Amino acid sequence: MRAPEPAAAGEPALAVDGVVAGYGGGDVLHGVTFSVTEGGLTCIVGPNGSGKSTLLATISGLLKPSRGSITFRGEPIAGKSPRQILDLGIVLVPQNHSLFREMTVRENIELGGYTLRSSALVAKRRAHVEEIFPQVAGWARQKAGSLSGGQQRLVEFARCLMLDPGLVILDEPSMGLSPKVLKSVFDAVRLMRASGKTILLVEQNARAGLRLSTHGVVMENGRVRLQGTGREVLEHPESGALYLGGAVTPVNGNGNGDCEPGPGAGARAPGQAS
Repeated sequence: MRAPEPAAAGEPALAVDGVVAGYGGGDVLHGVTFSVTEGGLTCIVGPNGSGKSTLLATISGLLKPSRGSITFRGEPIAGKSPRQILDLGIVLVPQNHSLFREMTVRENIELGGYTLRSSALVAKRRAHVEEIFPQVAGWARQKAGSLSGGQQRLVEFARCLMLDPGLVILDEPSMGLSPKVLKSVFDAVRLMRASGKTILLVEQNARAGLRLSTHGVVMENGRVRLQGTGREVLEHPESGALYLGGAVTPVNGNGNGDCEPGPGAGARAPGQAS
């Protein structure tokens, strides 16, 4: 399957429109709509149970939506298998560590190119990845299991780039890492974007993720509550009060953020009785 051509700069690479999905007949997502701009970094935040994991399962092909559409660079992907979606250039780095602990770092990275048919191309891609993450090259002969949690995460980032993906999805990359390690992980995310990658980030550390992003999305109860630039979402009073551990300075002087409310959000504050 041939990967679709990149969209023009500023155009959506991934477009999620009115997606409804769930498990066993029960909907978890209720009309989710947002997009990821080509070359940008979209960060999705929200409390536990807001539907973030279900959304990623739907985008990556593990779950088929009952309604709505998902397109990647103009090609519909809703209902395609995970392998088909991978072949189109969408790579997911899962929340849980996924390296083979008894294999070396280099072997783990090369496994990221398992669909590549040419050993020369595998070597070329590995060399390019090691240019982006030179510290990973220094660990090449070490067993992956000997690395710290933060180091393993960087190796996972390097491995995902072996297929030269058009979209990198990062699921809670800071999960379980100490505050001292977080900077190196987020610096690595910046490096990936600087190398030209389009990134969809789901992040529990909402402040750090939104500061990093070009676009922010707040989910609640399976719906998009707010969206806007990363700064707008970070500074919106609802985001501060509900998801960031306290109120923050609003974007403009009248106390209203410039974020667009998500479909169906209305004027009701999250948690308020309808």
